[in-house]
Amino acid sequence: MHISRLHKGLLLGLLVFLPYLGISQSSEQKVLEAKRARIQKEIKEMNRLLFQEKKEKGNVLDQLEALDQKINKSQELIKVTNQQANLLNRQINANVRKISKLREELKALKEEYATLIQKSYQNKTDENRIMFLLSAENFFQAFKRLQYIKQYTKYRKNQGEQIVARTQELTDLNKDLVAQRKIKDQLVQENTQVKNQLAKEVASQKDLLKSIRSNESKYAKIISDKQKESKRIDREIDRLIKSAIASSNKKTGGKSSSKFELTPEAKLIANNFSANKGKLIWPVEKGVKSQGYGLYADKLYPGIKHQNNGVTITTDKGEKARAIFEGEVIEIMSLRTGQKGVYVRHGNYISMYFNLASVYVKKGDKVKVKESIGEIYTNALNNETKLKFYLYQNTVKLNPEQWIYQM
Repeated sequence: MHISRLHKGLLLGLLVFLPYLGISQSSEQKVLEAKRARIQKEIKEMNRLLFQEKKEKGNVLDQLEALDQKINKSQELIKVTNQQANLLNRQINANVRKISKLREELKALKEEYATLIQKSYQNKTDENRIMFLLSAENFFQAFKRLQYIKQYTKYRKNQGEQIVARTQELTDLNKDLVAQRKIKDQLVQENTQVKNQLAKEVASQKDLLKSIRSNESKYAKIISDKQKESKRIDREIDRLIKSAIASSNKKTGGKSSSKFELTPEAKLIANNFSANKGKLIWPVEKGVKSQGYGLYADKLYPGIKHQNNGVTITTDKGEKARAIFEGEVIEIMSLRTGQKGVYVRHGNYISMYFNLASVYVKKGDKVKVKESIGEIYTNALNNETKLKFYLYQNTVKLNPEQWIYQM
């Protein structure tokens, strides 16, 4: 039995296309694996930073916020792991189809090769080949017959090599299939463990909510006080930014308090800063995002909305805040409660680092990227070390999560 030309063409197309499909899926698998590893690392850091035994046990609201963060991150991990498992499923199915096609092709090649061998055996004697050449009607036909014998011999050799190559390819694919199924089983098992842990955390969150609601008036006051303090700090930050802009523009004869008037050098810094959107470094060397940017509902009272004009990062005691980009210190803020904030200008952008216990820079200092600008304040009541990080373009609030790499 011989393979038809159409059949050969389809097989050839399939064999050419499938390796590229495999490469594409392998690349996607690497991206997902990197994402999964990053989330696992974040969960590990959350466990270390947000659920330490040294935290005050009575601080139920903080426990609730931390638990909610971990639940969200666990759900993200489950989603990514499912994507990996589904992608592996597609790769496995593609391999199964390819193996099936290779087996069909191998069978056809072997049958064709058997026919060639049989014909070759029938015409194997030198006398037969000589007679085949001598029986030619003229020299041109004899030459054509000689070429045919050479091509026939080469074709036989090529068929044998194809059989060896397809056999090896089939063996390799079978090995890949076993490895892929093993990885998929491992992913499914890991996902089951994460889901079981998530169920425990959700149950723990419900217990915490029950505990809080049994003393509702106390926690309602804590929430209200936090809101007032947060709004007061935000107003002070906005006031100092406008003051810093007005002071800078006054030197060049400008009057605006809402927009920097840029020198050529400042424009260059601003352009460089803007070009690095999404690639800027974290304002701490290590830590986890414990509260994101924007409006969010209170976990205890969903009807109450909170506004975070920056991002909150939980880190280790003694950790330092560091400049995310080169710039100039334009303001140092000090609150009556002791916390400090540093404003660093980058052209017409401002990065602001709040909740510092001590500051290593002064107004007018030029700072480099990664330069330490102060030690982050640790709350003595609950032993929490949190940096509030803000980002502005002139007086316009920006979402730091869109600017900092993988925040």
